[in-house]
Amino acid sequence: MSKISVLVVDDASFIRDLVKKCLRNYFPGIRTEDAVNGKKAQAMLAREAFDLVLCDWEMPEMSGLELLTWCREQDNLKTMPFVMVTSRGDKENVVQAIQAGVSGYVSKPFTNEQLLTKVKQALNKVGKLDTLMNSAPTKMNSAFGNDSLSALTGGKPAVVGGAPAAAAVNPFAKPVAAAPAPAAAPSRGLLNSPPVKAPVAASAPASGRGQGQLRLPSGTQQCVIKALSIKEALLVVKRTETLPQILDSAVLDLEQGDNAEIARLNGYLHAVVAFEPKPDSDWLQLTFRFVDQDAQKLDYISRLIARGTAQKHFVPGA
Repeated sequence: MSKISVLVVDDASFIRDLVKKCLRNYFPGIRTEDAVNGKKAQAMLAREAFDLVLCDWEMPEMSGLELLTWCREQDNLKTMPFVMVTSRGDKENVVQAIQAGVSGYVSKPFTNEQLLTKVKQALNKVGKLDTLMNSAPTKMNSAFGNDSLSALTGGKPAVVGGAPAAAAVNPFAKPVAAAPAPAAAPSRGLLNSPPVKAPVAASAPASGRGQGQLRLPSGTQQCVIKALSIKEALLVVKRTETLPQILDSAVLDLEQGDNAEIARLNGYLHAVVAFEPKPDSDWLQLTFRFVDQDAQKLDYISRLIARGTAQKHFVPGA
């Protein structure tokens, strides 16, 4: 029986590698290839057949939406499962993807379980799930136990504000706090809902370059931006019951108040330390490293740095 082949398209190598490893861990017989943008993926799809595409939205040269639109115009790709994996979780973006013919939608950051569920749903619709499952282990331990996709998804037991998150273990992170494992949240079907805004934390540190919204697998938090460079942002967040973990994947939402220009910056937590020099610090300082290679996002960050944007120019992202 032929192998199921999957094309992973994302401009961040960090994300491509981890997604591929997750798929291979759970489906040992699967074949995975990757492309750095829609243009490269288009060339690969033109010369060889794939059973599924997992694609980012915002990429240089050709976006995920442009690639999806092109695929649906090709006779041999009209019914090929195409799952959008992106930080664009706004309703208008979801509707736009549906109208273009998307098969599924996964919002970043996501858990291993969410990703694999979407893969199985998409392949089931075209009658290829049995082929995929024939190569899978009887249990999902390999995908949710010791694989490094947990660095992408942060898929670990976590509770923020009473909301359960899907469970997995991050082997690279050094936990700074232990939490009991809750039951996984029920699936919401084809589409993931856009992230819900977190309440603004009271008595936030006043100094800094502005405010933003940090989306983690365990929940969404308002953050104060202490410093910003082309490679990373220094953030301060309110301490919660579940502490952020090193290597957690996250999305930083920034919106400029003057023209409502929104940037959704993909990255991971490079460092987590106490903001105050005491063991019961109410605030945490996070080093958030960017992984996007999208020229528009890099230009956006550069303009913010050049302008020396003050706090009033930032409002929580959508």
